[in-house]
Amino acid sequence: MNAKASEKLPAKIVDAHHHLWNPVTRNPDVGYVWLSNIGAPKPFGDPTPIQRNYLFDEFASEQDVRPLAASVHVQADGAIPDPVAETRFIQNISDTENFPIAIVGFVDLSRDDAASIIAAHKTNSNFRGVRQILSRLDDRPDMSFAPEHYLRNSVWRNSFRQLGWRGLSFDLQLNPEQMEEAADFFSDHPDVTVVIDHAGSPYDQSGAGLERWKNGMNALAQLPNLHVKISGLGMFDRDWNAQSVRPITDSLLSLFGSQRLMFASNFPVDKLMRPYAEIVNDVATNFSHLSRKELHGIFHGNARQIYRI
Repeated sequence: MNAKASEKLPAKIVDAHHHLWNPVTRNPDVGYVWLSNIGAPKPFGDPTPIQRNYLFDEFASEQDVRPLAASVHVQADGAIPDPVAETRFIQNISDTENFPIAIVGFVDLSRDDAASIIAAHKTNSNFRGVRQILSRLDDRPDMSFAPEHYLRNSVWRNSFRQLGWRGLSFDLQLNPEQMEEAADFFSDHPDVTVVIDHAGSPYDQSGAGLERWKNGMNALAQLPNLHVKISGLGMFDRDWNAQSVRPITDSLLSLFGSQRLMFASNFPVDKLMRPYAEIVNDVATNFSHLSRKELHGIFHGNARQIYRI
């Protein structure tokens, strides 16, 4: 690791985005769908190597650069029949391991019963927020995770309102082409902490593509309640390194400032591309010019504050 970055990193990090799952043993049976559909292509490639159990012991063993102080588990499958089952599964792991895992669970806010699902999630003490993927491009099914444009769904929009008064955050994944529309919507909800996953999905890293991404992120950055995870970089460039993503990390720092950025591994998905230590190394290298306090925020403090760990 860059020596300057290494000496400034906190002794322990908070990983702001990862997954745990048990599609093989199914004890308990959470009801995963895509994890059981072995080999079916995903936008990030062939998922076969990770369509297996990935549990706490393996996740904890990945951190050979800095041990974990805490983590944030983000829902892994929007097709689970009872999404609260996943939250209960993670809550039990956190309790059993005596390790703080904040939980961001799935709720389809376009459903009429969204309020009752949120209430059921909240019976778990580590539940902190909701994630629903919004990524959709009508002419790019390969880059579309969502079946419709949720931002244009009146039921979805109305359900979103309750996140604020319930004290819950909202994680999302979206494409650059959707960002101005999203910024317009989120500007009406300053009481909801919104977290953009996977660096805003810079899937097109041509000059024009990065310019489109940066313009969209600039619109979102104008809202002080929006934050960004530096995560999922391998989903858009399997061969990324510190130098190749420097335009992305520099832009994020310029737009959002260090206080609104969080490191996250997106493991085990990004385990398909690179080891955990290399991800920490390259992200830290690109921020090595920051102060110790700023690096501590990106790799520890910001996630702890946002997810109330």
